[in-house]
Amino acid sequence: MQLFRGNSADFFRMNRDNSIADHLRNAFFDYFGYNPGHNEVASWRNSLLRLSIVLEEANLDDHGIFVEYQLPLTSRRLDCMICGKDGNGYPQSVIVELKQWETCRLSDYDGEYVVTWVGGGNRDVLHPSIQAGNYCYYLRHHKTVFYDCDQRVNLTACSFLHNYQIMQDDVLLDARFSDAIKRFPVFSKSETTSLRDYLVNYLEGGEGMEILERIENSEHRPSPKLLEQLSVTLKEKLAGHSSLLGGAKDYILLDDQLVVYDSIHSIVTKGLHKKRKHAVIVTGGPGTGKSVIALQLMANLAVKGINTAYATGSKSFTQTLRKIVGSRYSSFFKYFMSFYKDNPDSYDVLILDEAHRIREKTVVFRQYSGTIPQVEEIIDAARVSLFLIDEDQVVRPGEIGSVEHIRQHAEKAGCTIHQFSLESQFRCSGSDAFIQWVNNTLQVRRTANAIWYGTEGFDFRILPSPGELDKIIKDRLHEGYTARITAGFCWPWSTELNPDGSLKNDIAIDDFIRPWNARDNVTGLQRGIPKAPLWAYDPGGVDQVGCIYTAQGFEFDYVGVIFGNDLKYDFEKSSWVGHPENSHDGQVKKNRDQFMRMVKNTYRVLLTRGMKGCYICFLDKDTERFVRSRLGV
Repeated sequence: MQLFRGNSADFFRMNRDNSIADHLRNAFFDYFGYNPGHNEVASWRNSLLRLSIVLEEANLDDHGIFVEYQLPLTSRRLDCMICGKDGNGYPQSVIVELKQWETCRLSDYDGEYVVTWVGGGNRDVLHPSIQAGNYCYYLRHHKTVFYDCDQRVNLTACSFLHNYQIMQDDVLLDARFSDAIKRFPVFSKSETTSLRDYLVNYLEGGEGMEILERIENSEHRPSPKLLEQLSVTLKEKLAGHSSLLGGAKDYILLDDQLVVYDSIHSIVTKGLHKKRKHAVIVTGGPGTGKSVIALQLMANLAVKGINTAYATGSKSFTQTLRKIVGSRYSSFFKYFMSFYKDNPDSYDVLILDEAHRIREKTVVFRQYSGTIPQVEEIIDAARVSLFLIDEDQVVRPGEIGSVEHIRQHAEKAGCTIHQFSLESQFRCSGSDAFIQWVNNTLQVRRTANAIWYGTEGFDFRILPSPGELDKIIKDRLHEGYTARITAGFCWPWSTELNPDGSLKNDIAIDDFIRPWNARDNVTGLQRGIPKAPLWAYDPGGVDQVGCIYTAQGFEFDYVGVIFGNDLKYDFEKSSWVGHPENSHDGQVKKNRDQFMRMVKNTYRVLLTRGMKGCYICFLDKDTERFVRSRLGV
């Protein structure tokens, strides 16, 4: 997706007649279904005019130009990409990041960013060369046109700060940024001649529309799977391989992800030299990169000899990680209830993923019944505690890990508290609009995305039956993608196996008959059937339907969701109505006060597991009609 694609002559004309910002605003509304902010429109008007003047003066008038080009599988958009050929006829493309900054200073944290006025306040943001360079690396990794030798287009990047004067000893020229600036230069308002020469060097040959179309039509490289990509990294780093020290980050982090990662890393490395304890809280919705940051941080701290552990409240996620890294390193991965025996400050750093699943007290069957809040046990056990949280993923009674709850107990323990938020979307093909549409449709919260208009690269469909859902999921599996069927907890879950060790077919809907994923505590399972904690990762899990407790925390290329009768839309009441009588989740259905919230959160989680697509079928036709009424496609 891009808000403008065309030739440089049209780009010049639209800037001269002051229509470029209106064009982008209309394109934004057509794509997202709501208007961009006033500041963003003003930014387009001012920054693009400055760039247009430079391009015209350089006589770069036979080129292809993208404006607001969305990076594959993310919600991030780069400002401008200019396409053409160099003097030798070789295809080139140059990313230009545009900034309206006037001043900036170094951040209080060590890292690859500075502090400047943006979004109504002074904020930590990436140094322009780092941001532009990361976009360049990301596209080289994800678009075949930038790495396929038969058709490869060279890609580079720079930034243009048209309101900023770089002075001698300017913070933007600090030594920590020198390598990035050499690769991806930054140009200030007095360096338009240098910017012009830089662009001419790459693009003087023109013929840019051909290159633009080649980029536009190129395929995406399959997205890297978090657990698959990090599995080798985790094992190698935990083994202390020196070749990995000081290397590039293993998963390409963009914008707010990288700012949060570096901020936390700085807090940890500085905080360990002081007596005061620290609590770091990171909030973010599904697909914003919380687990990516957590796992990379854990590996990179462990390789430096910092005593680090990673904990979750999910048996499935923890056991999957233990399986990936092997028994030698499984002790690095724990549960929230693992710390009641530990002495104070037993760990340098505890990383608590999915911290919304923290319980009121720790209870270990026949061993321990907690007398203090579980969060206090966690904070007491580490010098630095990192909590990653999405409060709208609470799906069981007793899960109380809210930001307020964590802050309250961190303050009681005398911690210095740091809080960050993640917004960039890396799931649902980067469509933040889809996530917000799900929130709005389920009435989790009001958003600007009341209607789903569809989006490039994300396949969302309502299917007429579970059988059709099963067929399309299997088609995706045969194409080489990861895919699973999930469902609301609306059928019993057998505790016993069939005599041959196979699973009982608990779910029967017309001609669709399937078992739930296996329970964790069963014995005698038929070979090839994984237990519940490994359902999402093990190839044998494709023949069973997953529930919320085995799907939460994981992602797939495509997810199928059977929307059961535990939650229905009532047209007369114009609202959702919970039906505990149709639920087979014993703990949830007896909690009538919280039933609606938890079952809505359940479907919110299931619907947002897909990287490339989500397919859904409804058992209740009124509910299906309501959701269809929220579609603009």
